[in-house]
Amino acid sequence: MTIRVLIADDQALVRSGFRMILEARDDLTVVGEAGDGDQAVRLAAQTSPDVVLMDVRMPGADGLSATARLTATADPPRVIILTTYDLEEPLYAALRAGASGFLLKDVRPADLVEAIRVVARGDALLAPTATRRLLDRFVATDVTPPASSAVLDRLTDREREVLTRLARGASNAEISAGLVVTEATVKTHVSAILRKLGVRDRVQAVVLAYDLGLVRPRPSS
Repeated sequence: MTIRVLIADDQALVRSGFRMILEARDDLTVVGEAGDGDQAVRLAAQTSPDVVLMDVRMPGADGLSATARLTATADPPRVIILTTYDLEEPLYAALRAGASGFLLKDVRPADLVEAIRVVARGDALLAPTATRRLLDRFVATDVTPPASSAVLDRLTDREREVLTRLARGASNAEISAGLVVTEATVKTHVSAILRKLGVRDRVQAVVLAYDLGLVRPRPSS
C-alpha cells in the first residue's frame, strides 16, 4: 500500500528536501506541499493524505492550529510535527491537538521514512525519539496515584500501571522488562488501554493520563 504524504513547511528548500527523500521510496508518495497552516488544511481536504509532516512555526496559521483543525475532521490524517527544537512547550500543545508525535528537522532520512510508516499503520512516535525528552520535561519523577476517575476505573490495575509507564516515555521493551512480562503481553495491554479510554494511539493515551492526573506536569523552574 502506498502511503500518501502532505508536506507543510514555509521553507521551500525544506519541502524539496523532504520530497526527494520520500519519493525515493516505493511505498511513499507526496501528494502536495503547503507553505502555511491554512494551505495545509485546504490541500489535505483535496488530496486526502495518510500522513502530514507539519512544521510548527509558519506564517499565518501555524502548525498547532492547523493540526487541531486536521485532527478534528471526520477522517483525519496522522500528523507528525516538525521542529528545530527538541524541548519546545508548544509541542505538548500539538500532541494535545491530536498529533501522533514529532521529529527534529535534522532527522536522518531513514528515520524520517520509518516515522511516516509507523504513524501510517496507527502507531505513534514516543520513545525513543525527541518525544522522550518532551515527556521528561513535563512528567514528574514521583507519581502520586490520582483520585478515582470514572475513565481510569475502566482499567485494570495492571493496565493502569502500563499507562503510567507509557506516560513516563517507556517503550514496549522497557515496560516488558520492568513488569517482567513479554512484549506481546504489553502490546495486548496497550491495545486494551486504547480501546477502554477511547483514544486512537499511545500519544493520545499519554495526554489523557496527564489530564486525569495519573501523571503530573513538572512545576516550572
